Amino acid sequence: VCVGESLEQRELGVTMDLISYQVKAALANVPAEKMRHVVIAYEPLWAIGTGKTATAEQAGEVCEAIRAVIRKLYGARVARSVTIQYGGSMNAKNAHELLAQPDVDGGLIGGAALKAPDFVQIVNAANQE
Repeated sequence: VCVGESLEQRELGVTMDLISYQVKAALANVPAEKMRHVVIAYEPLWAIGTGKTATAEQAGEVCEAIRAVIRKLYGARVARSVTIQYGGSMNAKNAHELLAQPDVDGGLIGGAALKAPDFVQIVNAANQE
């Protein structure tokens, strides 16, 4: 599942409401016993292919909100079992800081995966967390 907002939506301050709606809609027919197979990626639309990325704090806040929605729907145990990734232009330079956020479990890597040395640095950052 991939969720995210446009730059306009972020600037209007509706990110959290929008993300909550997207997560609830995507999971509407998913039973609790299947949730351990679910991966949710937060990918702000304004960061796709632009080289822009959310700050680590912004990414962490949204991923925390995603987990909170899951907790409300399914309970704490299920919420802990779901993998939440950040997918908005994670790269070798920002991976460590993004992955240090408590609710960012991994990265949905795009263009950075095409450059082996950069991808290795991202993997190394993930292994440190």
